[in-house]
Amino acid sequence: MARVQLALNVSDLEASVAFYSTMFGVEPHKRRPGYANFAIVEPPLKLVLIEVPAEARGTGVGGALNHLGVEVESVADVEAGAARLKDAGLATFDEKDTTCCYALQDKVWVHDPAGAPWEIYTVKDDDPANPQPATASLPLLEALGGDGACCTPASRFAHETGPAASAACC
Repeated sequence: MARVQLALNVSDLEASVAFYSTMFGVEPHKRRPGYANFAIVEPPLKLVLIEVPAEARGTGVGGALNHLGVEVESVADVEAGAARLKDAGLATFDEKDTTCCYALQDKVWVHDPAGAPWEIYTVKDDDPANPQPATASLPLLEALGGDGACCTPASRFAHETGPAASAACC
């Protein structure tokens, strides 16, 4: 089963967890400092909350979106998604065995026409030995001139693929 992922920046994680628990009628699947995710069955949704300082987040919809994604069941599904995107002529960014959002994942990134980052990913280990927070890539992305989004390729690397581009993210 595939499901859409919505990753949001929130300035008050506890209030946001309480709101979304009520909104969707489920408790978080995973909680870590500054991070929570929900595995919502109906509608099929992976909701990720990433705590950021209020001044960085702002209010309203501005600053809310971190990234979007599609969670799939297997590495083969990620590879099929990557092939479909590449065959369509879209610039992709592959990440294999990356630890982000407290999980070991394989993923492929693409940006929509307005620059919103989308990932197709699978979780290979939901509790890896060396878990990394959702913000693990921020210092590297900032040093490379990135966009500061969680685990997304820096904007200037959006059209690259391969090992050199992999250095730009988690």
